[in-house]
Amino acid sequence: MTNWIKKIVAVSAVLVSLGAASLLPTTNVFAEEKAVAAAPAAAAAAPAAAEPAAPAPVPNKGDTAWLLTCTALVILMTVPALGLFYGGLVRKKNMLSVLMQCFVVFSLIMVLWAIYGYSLAFTEGNAFFGGFDRLFLSGMTPDSVAATFSKGVVVPELAYMVFQAAFAAITVCLIIGAFVERIKFSAVLLFAVLWFTFSYLPIAHMVWFWSGPDAYTDAAAAEKATAVAGWLFQKGALDFAGGTVVHINAAVAGLVGAFVVGKRIGYGKEAFKPHSLTLTMVGASLLWVGWFGFNAGSALEANGSAALAFANTLMATAAAVMSWILAEWALKGKPSMLGAASGAVAGLVAVTPAAGYIGVMGALIIGLIAGVICLWGVTGLKKLIGADDSLDVFGVHGVGGITGALLTGVFASPSLGGTGIYDYVANAVAPDYSIIDQVIIQATAVGTTIVVSGVVAFLSYKIVDMIVGLRVSEEEEREGLDISSHGETAYEM
Repeated sequence: MTNWIKKIVAVSAVLVSLGAASLLPTTNVFAEEKAVAAAPAAAAAAPAAAEPAAPAPVPNKGDTAWLLTCTALVILMTVPALGLFYGGLVRKKNMLSVLMQCFVVFSLIMVLWAIYGYSLAFTEGNAFFGGFDRLFLSGMTPDSVAATFSKGVVVPELAYMVFQAAFAAITVCLIIGAFVERIKFSAVLLFAVLWFTFSYLPIAHMVWFWSGPDAYTDAAAAEKATAVAGWLFQKGALDFAGGTVVHINAAVAGLVGAFVVGKRIGYGKEAFKPHSLTLTMVGASLLWVGWFGFNAGSALEANGSAALAFANTLMATAAAVMSWILAEWALKGKPSMLGAASGAVAGLVAVTPAAGYIGVMGALIIGLIAGVICLWGVTGLKKLIGADDSLDVFGVHGVGGITGALLTGVFASPSLGGTGIYDYVANAVAPDYSIIDQVIIQATAVGTTIVVSGVVAFLSYKIVDMIVGLRVSEEEEREGLDISSHGETAYEM
């Protein structure tokens, strides 16, 4: 056991070292929305004779409390919600292995986030990776602050750091559902290190890194601030809470894993029935509750934007439940609890990138569309692809994430009840929103995420296979991973 653990540590260290060579020199300015607030550019350039600068903003207790509460809700989404949702869907002999994978991968990513993940995602480096200014959270204190989406408003950087840590952890855990019941535990952990480092971190940086609103004082300052932002942020991609960064990113990695790891023994010949839809329903319900922290918390402030994201998350999810079960009822003759739970997740996924940008009616429409299209994703599309994506990670998170990301470009339009795009130089909503142009930008973000995640995932699986191997033996798979991998069972016989 110690051999593969040493290999994981060694590979992680080498990868981080190699990554450093490709990074541009960094500064101590950390972008927010993800970044750490910096002094306004105009203040830095002000002549000595100018009036004294205004006092530095301090965090509001209400915003801080809201962000920490939302962080706890996002953590709830992984442990226990995702574990129960996934665990109920597998066969009884593999229940504990799924819980173990979710629990330990969550813990692993938390550790990596503190060591280098936060720094590579949310500090200034280049358009694709951040730098090492926050390596080991260097320099971060209880007094450090991070910007929000409002000028002069900040939150504690520690609160922002752990909020984003919870996002990173659940993203990697989502992938697990695509290859449950036949993969080695050591392979899961080593893959998590590789994919997190070279897919999650660059996508998060590309989509979410910027210098914060206070840097946008005039046109020249705005141009300079945008130039150091993430590549997709520079292009204007809208992703409020992770349609590309979380769901499409994880779904593509899961689909690649389903192909590379291979099908379960007996797939297509034996019935692979969920052993406990009760637990799956409990997990889905907890995911729905936790998702309010996921989406509404991404406003970073306790304000109207958070309320909008909260309302949209509620309504889109309810609409997706209804559209999924009605379509299932019409096609199969009976609505199912599994369909209702899956519809809820589909709605949650689809509204995630749009949550703070669209009106409530737009959320209802996105939910209705997502329920039907994701039902097709786990039935018709799954048959076309032919992969054993065990728990339909791509059918729900991939199809739902792509649908939501593209429709964000449509329903964010002020003409359709959306918020539009805020111009921080003019301090007003930009008047020239173009649905077609924004959808093209959204498609660029979707395509970039698919390519990066797909390539990184494929190479990562191959590296893992060479180092520790991907699959358990046929005997171990038939016995079940609970006993063969962990020497325990989820239930006493």
